Amino acid sequence: MYSETVLELDCGLEFDPARADQDFFPALPPKPAVCLIESRAENAEPFLIRTQDLRRRLQRLLGPRDPTSKRLNLAELARGVRYRLTGSALEQILTYYSRAKQIFPKRYQKLIRFRPPAVLKISLPNAYPRCYVTRRIPVDESGAPVGGAYYGPFPSRKSALAFSEQALDLFKVRRCQIKIRRDPAFPGCIYSEMKMCLAPCFAGCSKEEYDTEVARLVEFLDTNGNSLRNAMENDREHASSDLDFERAAALHKRLEKIDDALRFRPELARRIADLDAVILQRAAGDQSIGVFGVHGGRLREPFFLHFAEIASQPRSAEHIFKDYLEGSLAQNAAKPVVSSLAAARDELGEHLALISRWYYSNPRDGEIFFREKDWPYRKILRACSRLLSPKAAEPPASEKAGPDTPAQGAS
Repeated sequence: MYSETVLELDCGLEFDPARADQDFFPALPPKPAVCLIESRAENAEPFLIRTQDLRRRLQRLLGPRDPTSKRLNLAELARGVRYRLTGSALEQILTYYSRAKQIFPKRYQKLIRFRPPAVLKISLPNAYPRCYVTRRIPVDESGAPVGGAYYGPFPSRKSALAFSEQALDLFKVRRCQIKIRRDPAFPGCIYSEMKMCLAPCFAGCSKEEYDTEVARLVEFLDTNGNSLRNAMENDREHASSDLDFERAAALHKRLEKIDDALRFRPELARRIADLDAVILQRAAGDQSIGVFGVHGGRLREPFFLHFAEIASQPRSAEHIFKDYLEGSLAQNAAKPVVSSLAAARDELGEHLALISRWYYSNPRDGEIFFREKDWPYRKILRACSRLLSPKAAEPPASEKAGPDTPAQGAS
């Protein structure tokens, strides 16, 4: 029916160079996989790869050595292989990530080529908060972000800056990096002269007025602009009913400005602490779907739903999703993630980077659904049907004839 997994390498073969062509290579499926090549030497590190064609890749690495070629050959060193077939790019990179982190704890980040994604931060603990782009998210002992409100991840720093500039034009929150001293003799800046900032630097507003403006910005980002849009739409309706058409036209332009700003915000970019989603991927098994839960910006233990077995089970697919999303996913989220603050910070950044890498890829396989007030179970089930359709199972033309995907390895 369904099975939870930690993405283990669940298949294995012993390697004998003398009988590789008869027994070893024919037994390998020509499918995408993550593979660990184990060494005969006890003190030697294994070699971890990910590939789009397991048989072809291992024939290159473990086939007969060509004395005229400089290509890497491990036939004399390999003892055997352990591998996992993967049905999607997301499952492959997550499997590779989890195995690399376990086997190479000191250098797995270099193998994965991690780069923390860009996020927006509102420095709420500051007396006069500001909004800016950062790649660092500090966490507490439970792994929750601290030091302010964080929104993202964005595909790049440039896109995060573009959205922040558009959003800040709607509010009078400061953009400077100076320490606010509330000195009336301070000359201010261009934003205060243009009435685009409340100018706390020269006491142009009270602390309460500035806090109110910051709260409006936070609410705007939390509600995807709906808080400001709804209030402005109501004001426009009242102005129209009072025959104040000039004010109604001005409010209409402000609404257009809000919509222009929100066009720079990807659907994935939201408050990190509230980033709850479920990613659906076609799995390697027949009529199977990989379900990858996201809670608070972190990827949780996935499970694989086998639709061929559901017909004989007492529970429906919707009940299974409910058990996972409202049961085990929520319970696992309440547990401490890691044992140290540094590891918790790295884990959050790594998971956001993995999610961003999949979400902003082009083309992107699979589908994602976010939890707003409730989970959209009907949409999730319809998406499973689409992913299991024969048309969705066919790889893109670029993958049918394309070369083997380069893999990161360690020797």
